Amino acid sequence: MARIVMKFGGTSMAGTERIRRVAGIVKRQQEAGHEVAVVVSAMAGETDRLVNFCREANALYDRAEYDVVVAAGEQVTSGLLALHLQALGCKARSWLGWQLPVHTDDAHAAARIEDITSDALLASMAAGEIAVIPGFQGLDPEGRVTTLGRGGSDTSAVAVAAAVQADRCDIYTDVDGVYTTDPRIVAKARKLKYVTYEEMLELASVGSKVLQTRSVSLAMKEGVRVQVLSSFIDESAPPADSIPGTMIVSDEELEGTEMERQLITGIAADKNEAKVTLTRVADRPGAVAAIFGPLAEANINVDMIIQNIAKDKGETDVTFTCPQADLARTQALLEERKDTIGYYRMIADSKVAKVSVVGVGMRSHAGVAATMFKALADRGINIQAISTSEIKVSVLIDSDEVELAVRVLHTAYGLDAA
Repeated sequence: MARIVMKFGGTSMAGTERIRRVAGIVKRQQEAGHEVAVVVSAMAGETDRLVNFCREANALYDRAEYDVVVAAGEQVTSGLLALHLQALGCKARSWLGWQLPVHTDDAHAAARIEDITSDALLASMAAGEIAVIPGFQGLDPEGRVTTLGRGGSDTSAVAVAAAVQADRCDIYTDVDGVYTTDPRIVAKARKLKYVTYEEMLELASVGSKVLQTRSVSLAMKEGVRVQVLSSFIDESAPPADSIPGTMIVSDEELEGTEMERQLITGIAADKNEAKVTLTRVADRPGAVAAIFGPLAEANINVDMIIQNIAKDKGETDVTFTCPQADLARTQALLEERKDTIGYYRMIADSKVAKVSVVGVGMRSHAGVAATMFKALADRGINIQAISTSEIKVSVLIDSDEVELAVRVLHTAYGLDAA
């Protein structure tokens, strides 16, 4: 018998028939003798609908009241799933974020989980009751509802799994695992049996939409084994253990599989990038801090940063990337501080994309970046910026060339399925 946390996303919960199918999947896990808790997202499109209501009510909405509104989507699906499970003869009940409770900080609309009180939940599961928990929501120190940011139900599921010391956390999505790249771009993309936490964290951060970045980070910190698999399976599907999904595990566990590690695990692309260049910035101490300090205070994430060699006049150009959704705010902040920073001109470009190759194997192999640069150059794809980490190389290119770049790199690193 295992203790399992199962998470179902918005597409899995989109309507009565799909919720009924989810109930059947959950019931089979309990019938196999496992203790089960389920974390659910709102129905597909529902959170967007609720967000629009907030914007229509007040463009400068209070984030605390926004949380009250958008948290309602998960409350509906948790109650509906509990009802469907009861109709199948299962003992089930919903536990809202404030009932457990899920304690968070007070950063409304982007709260972080601090801890989960699990005593009542564990007692309920031990008694054979299926716990259905709305993802994405929690309770701040003042007793107000909070939400965790878009995609936060993944983080909720991992946090619940850590709190109840689950044997694993099964994330059911509209894909059946983690692939070497997006199968819609590369038909020969292969599903991976195992991916390390570090690789999944890098893939999530550079454009892979399978898991939310924060959920992977939390799983790595707490040592939660995560399995990614599809909820769109037949009524007579076998238990999750025998369904070929992808396991997200530690380096140590992966070494125990005695699998041959590939140099590159996957390739990700992200079109939600924008490039900003500030020309003729004064080449003096503190100039760069004057650019990026205000952006950090505004919670705008900056990725690739390039500073050209200073010219004879003591001036330099600074280029960086930020999320496309934050471009307008970035431009406004830098325009306000133009005199303080001391730049001549600001040039923004939203027609760019980031392509990344990720793999733990590159730690012990030279030439990964050279292979990437040559493969792109051979197809006439120009690189505008580069950033690296120990297990990742990312390049910024024109957004119109993304799909070609992904296909070229997938072949160059020998990832195409036979």
